[in-house]
Amino acid sequence: QGQLVESGGGLVQPGGSLRLSCEASGFSISTYNMRWYRQAPGKGRELVAADIGNRPRYADSVRGRFTISTDNARKMTYLQMNDLQREDTAVYYCNADGATMATMGLSYWGQGTQVQR
Repeated sequence: QGQLVESGGGLVQPGGSLRLSCEASGFSISTYNMRWYRQAPGKGRELVAADIGNRPRYADSVRGRFTISTDNARKMTYLQMNDLQREDTAVYYCNADGATMATMGLSYWGQGTQVQR
């Protein structure tokens, strides 16, 4: 059974930086599209960044400040967050979504990590 575990959240000063990590186990992320979502208090879950076929995509609210990267060999996905703002405060979730015929329909979620600005 596949599993994702996020880490790296915490309290950050205005304009500060954090790097979130997402470690996969039980499956190879090379056949999945990796995404980071966030959910702020009282709001719905929002897509922040995605690595689709090694092509990064970003929400307008974070473009230029956040960077997603993936290390398939280490089964790790990262979200580098710079110039953090108050509105970035949320629980951040890692998601792996099947990208091939063999993994289509499979999806894994992490438990979330809190980022507080």
